[in-house]
Amino acid sequence: MNLVTLLGMHSGDVWYALPLIVVISLVYQATRHEHMGAILWGAARFGLWLVGFMVVASAILYFISIRL
Repeated sequence: MNLVTLLGMHSGDVWYALPLIVVISLVYQATRHEHMGAILWGAARFGLWLVGFMVVASAILYFISIRL
């Protein structure tokens, strides 16, 4: 099974993660900052970091799974 097929099979599941990423990012940054600009900027940075971490973790797990 190639990567495109794997992503196509599970693309609907990704949409459940997006609202969680937005809410977690906003709440986490709201506990650290008081000004709305700082909260939004920090939430955007943290959200991108979180998405990047999830992509890297998924890629590692994918490559481990094709080796087994």
